[in-house]
Amino acid sequence: MISRNFKNILVVSVGFLSLFTAYGGLQSLQSSLNAEEGMGVASLSVIYASIIISSMFLPPIMIKNLGCKWTIVAGMACYVSYSFGNLYPGWYTLIPTSVILGLGGSPLWSAKCTYLTISGNMQASKEGKKGSDVINQYFGIFFFIFQSSAVWGNLMSSLIFGQDTNIANIPEEQLQTCGAADCGLNVSVNSTTTRPAQTLVWTLVGCYIGVGVLAMLIVAIFLDNIDREQASQFRGNREPFCHTFLATFRLLKDWRLLTLIPLTMYSGFEQSFLSGEYTKNYVTCALGIHYVGFVMMCFGAANSVCSFLFGRLARYTGRAVLFFLAAVTNFSCIIALLFWRPHPDQLPIFFVFPALWGMADAIWQTQTNALYGVLFPRDKEAAFANYRMWESLGFVIAFAYSTFICLEYKLYILLAVLVLTVITYPIVEYHEHRNPTPPVEEGTYLSHKETIRRDDSKIICQTQM
Repeated sequence: MISRNFKNILVVSVGFLSLFTAYGGLQSLQSSLNAEEGMGVASLSVIYASIIISSMFLPPIMIKNLGCKWTIVAGMACYVSYSFGNLYPGWYTLIPTSVILGLGGSPLWSAKCTYLTISGNMQASKEGKKGSDVINQYFGIFFFIFQSSAVWGNLMSSLIFGQDTNIANIPEEQLQTCGAADCGLNVSVNSTTTRPAQTLVWTLVGCYIGVGVLAMLIVAIFLDNIDREQASQFRGNREPFCHTFLATFRLLKDWRLLTLIPLTMYSGFEQSFLSGEYTKNYVTCALGIHYVGFVMMCFGAANSVCSFLFGRLARYTGRAVLFFLAAVTNFSCIIALLFWRPHPDQLPIFFVFPALWGMADAIWQTQTNALYGVLFPRDKEAAFANYRMWESLGFVIAFAYSTFICLEYKLYILLAVLVLTVITYPIVEYHEHRNPTPPVEEGTYLSHKETIRRDDSKIICQTQM
């Protein structure tokens, strides 16, 4: 019999898998599908700008009032609205739905991270294990299931767009402009890069809407409301609004959070590069838009498997070794992309880069999320809101300069942020190694029907906090 906490982790993971099957597929296609006037990339930039705004105040307010479960459901509804906006893409449909998605994005992810952290600490307390180890394991399981959404979402897009009868060979003169060889701001428009037939677009977006609604139903029906009593108490004894509003910013007084900003922003930079630049300037330019899904499937598969492996491996190697591996992998890929000239005859290479990128991203995602949960156990909502805010700032900056900075310089910027991350992150890790942050006892999150049986012989000292 699996534990109730483990069951809840599976429910959250499957819900996010279904939701991001839709959103991940749409995000990968925006720079190619809605390339007119940079509309697709602009919508992505608006999404992450809205996430920054919502991160400033919404997550603590929503989570403490609604609880994690219903905050997740509400956030999912915001994501589904973006799929509706893509039925008839235009400035007046994409931008408003992008704002709605962004406002729901930060509460959604903060609630998910808070839920996983609470569940991990509860299970660790039951089993007498170290809280950070169980949290790492739970985040690994979550990202193993969640990251496979890139496989299914992109498989849907490739199979549907592969039915387009207008696919043609790419002329040699266009191949000369692919990759970092040319500026990469304007991919030549021909039959391979124009929008697929409208009926195929409607079919794909309709499928995405369906799986998004399914995600909401899965969480609403099957997920336990583990912090319901805490939410009720909060509503009954409401804190001053300004106190909750400023919770995200108050945590910036902690120097550890400030030092982690480059690491968190790099997560946004590296994800936006793969979904916005690699798909357009390498894959669509040299192979055609119908290959974007297959290439991103490779990224999703590698990311999913590595998330599971690294979530379990972290207890033996520690976070620092894994972060170093991710940094070396990304550094090597960036240097190679500067010199590689993509050509259809080199088909396997198009899949090598996203596979390596997926392995590195698995580390950035699982370990950074777990790190925030370990460092700030008493301010989980505000900590994960900061995580989404700074990661989203990385997305916004990368998508904002996407339409007017040459690809070569984008790679240099990505490299610079990576180097800064490698310099700043070890400072926090060294301090945590010397002065471990004590975990918070999560027994208060159990309902009145459940109790945690503690072995008093294991209690070394109790200090009033």
